[in-house]
Amino acid sequence: MGNKHGIEKPKKKTKPNNNKNKNTKKEKLVTVPLSYPCFTHDPFSPITSYYKIQTNKLLGEGAYSKVKEGIYLETHTPVAIKIINKDTANRLVKPEMLKNEVEVLSIMENPYIIKLFDIFETEKELFLVMELVTGGQLFDRIAEREQYSECNAKEVMRQLCVAIEYFHSKGIVHRDLKPENLLLENRSDTNIKVTDFGFSRIIDDLHTTDKKLLTTFCGSPGYVAPEIINSEGYNKKVDMWSSGVILYVLLSGYPPFYSEDLNDLLHLIMEGDYFFHSPYWDDISLEAKDLIKNLLVLDPRKRLTATEVLQHDWFKIDSGNIPMSPVMLENLKAHNINRRTVITELQS
Repeated sequence: MGNKHGIEKPKKKTKPNNNKNKNTKKEKLVTVPLSYPCFTHDPFSPITSYYKIQTNKLLGEGAYSKVKEGIYLETHTPVAIKIINKDTANRLVKPEMLKNEVEVLSIMENPYIIKLFDIFETEKELFLVMELVTGGQLFDRIAEREQYSECNAKEVMRQLCVAIEYFHSKGIVHRDLKPENLLLENRSDTNIKVTDFGFSRIIDDLHTTDKKLLTTFCGSPGYVAPEIINSEGYNKKVDMWSSGVILYVLLSGYPPFYSEDLNDLLHLIMEGDYFFHSPYWDDISLEAKDLIKNLLVLDPRKRLTATEVLQHDWFKIDSGNIPMSPVMLENLKAHNINRRTVITELQS
């Protein structure tokens, strides 16, 4: 029988053996249905039997969860442990959101997507043991740099679309791609990690436009696709719209759609009302602008897929490594401050 989050208690299974050392005893890997997590440990056993939670190392905090650094006792590998208060979570979000995140992350294996290693559950808490990333939010790290180029933005967009292409191929729609959900692996690296699949959904056929469409209103202001606002049925193409907004900000430092009034902002999005303002866009390549135009398309049927983005001419030209204007980084710093203000207001 499943628990209140719909996660089935698995049958007892042995630990998979990934160690090629001849002295290590071989153990059989038990296969479980794809819709359920296949982890090393029994999720209803004590987490402290396998991990040490560093109570003094808080990595982040949300409305119903805290993320702390931990150590895998067997290998002394550092991990991130998301500790969810189930009572609080059930009051603030739908229980299926937690189930969705676990089920989706459990089938992910991609270098640009955060990895879920283990899950543990008690009567009051849910523990998600995840890959530890220490680079912080992507936009924050870019704003801290002394130099940033169109070539740098291209590499970020490439990684993002490789991740999108991967989870779309598995029938997964993220539905909340935004700067807060793009982290850097570490402070000295440029590898991104897509995170937070709480709003994600798995649908069977993402290639149809008239069947199996999603209808729930979700997403973040400024990054949400127009078909979601219009309460139309939608599919994976909503993620491509969000990626277009992210690319616009990566190249200019400010969003394509902006208003301090939420209704006005949503109206701008539904109209597709954006511009490449001078002088901020004067030195950006025509190919980059063309890609944005093919992502911020009101008709989702005409919007590029992740695979088509990766085949776009922008990825074929040499963008060079010429630094963008310092104004771009100043714009991005201002945008970071503004979006945090909006998030605080929405959560208050």
